[in-house]
Formats: sequence, structure tokens, C-alpha cells
Amino acid sequence: MKVTVYSKNNCMQCKMTKRFLSEHNVDFEERNINQNPEYVTYLKEKGFQAVPVVEAPGIPAFYGFRPDQLTQIAG
Repeated sequence: MKVTVYSKNNCMQCKMTKRFLSEHNVDFEERNINQNPEYVTYLKEKGFQAVPVVEAPGIPAFYGFRPDQLTQIAG
């Protein structure tokens, strides 16, 4: 499963999301909007205005630290 986490520096919810995925052995690709500002445009086009944003197959993309959604991914 290909999971993508859009994050930014010094973001507590981003850190918690990444830690949750790591602790549940979910491989993910991190895309940092501070290092790659072009991701900001992509996220805005998708309707997001905050990070973290998580994209995973089979579920709608979501933002924020959402253990309920992350548990589905880790399932």
C-alpha cells in the first residue's frame, strides 16, 4: 500500500501521524511542504488548508492527526 504524508516542520500533528504509522509498521512517503513548496499548490487544489494530509488507497484523503483513520490504514 502506498501511503503519502504531507507535513511541515515543527508540526506536532505531523509528528504524531508519522509516529503512529511507524509504530504500526506502515510504510509511507513523507512530503515536506517547507522543503518542497510546490506541494502547497497541490494540497490547495485538493481543498486542504492544513497539514498533515494523508493519502492512502481505498480511503478518502484526510488531514490532521486522526487515529480512527490511521487505524484503518494500519489494519
